[in-house]
Amino acid sequence: MKNFTYLFVISILIFGIQSCKKKGCMDSSAANYNDEAKKDDGTCVYTPVITMNGDESMTISVGLGYTDPGATASNSDGSEVDVITDSSGLDDSVVGNFVITYSATNEHGTSSATRSVDVIINQDNWTGTGWDITDDCSDVNFPLNSTPEIVSGANENQILINNMFNVIGGTAICSIDGANITVPESVASLSIPVLGSVDVTYSGFGSMANDGNSFQVTYVYNAIFGSGSCTATYSK
Repeated sequence: MKNFTYLFVISILIFGIQSCKKKGCMDSSAANYNDEAKKDDGTCVYTPVITMNGDESMTISVGLGYTDPGATASNSDGSEVDVITDSSGLDDSVVGNFVITYSATNEHGTSSATRSVDVIINQDNWTGTGWDITDDCSDVNFPLNSTPEIVSGANENQILINNMFNVIGGTAICSIDGANITVPESVASLSIPVLGSVDVTYSGFGSMANDGNSFQVTYVYNAIFGSGSCTATYSK
């Protein structure tokens, strides 16, 4: 009899302890997650799940436009939810890092997601026709052509300035690092009346403006009539 009474008491205690466990939603991803709950009662509800199209981080060339890949959202039962895209902070006309925000709402609340967009200067900004030059270079020692053509080089870190010099043309092979340009030491043969063909040794360095529409190069040269430096501004 005593054993039965003892077991009965233990059973009541266990039942009482179990019945005292706080119930609630124990899924941390749910909108009504209860971190104090010890027993899940099946009441979990969820805000929409947002899925971005494309990568969470994107890189684009300054001034060449941006097309957002968009995003989709759905409820836990698979039904679709409208997504609101906020790209008001993006300015693709200047270099910088910008954030696009996506949000979706249902009766349980609002979810959000963000995409990072880096606007940079790269090879796309350097290449093409339509560049004009203003410069203070010597028409005799270093006669630059006013309308060069810039094309891609052997890789994404190289450009070629074709038709570089007035009359004779020529090509400069340049290294680029984002907005910075380096013209390694090169030799051009200029044709000068009476003297004939004359070699000019030159190098240069410079950078592009943040809007991608102009860049400046300082050239250092050594020619038959002397050495010196000059600055050329290339503009679209």
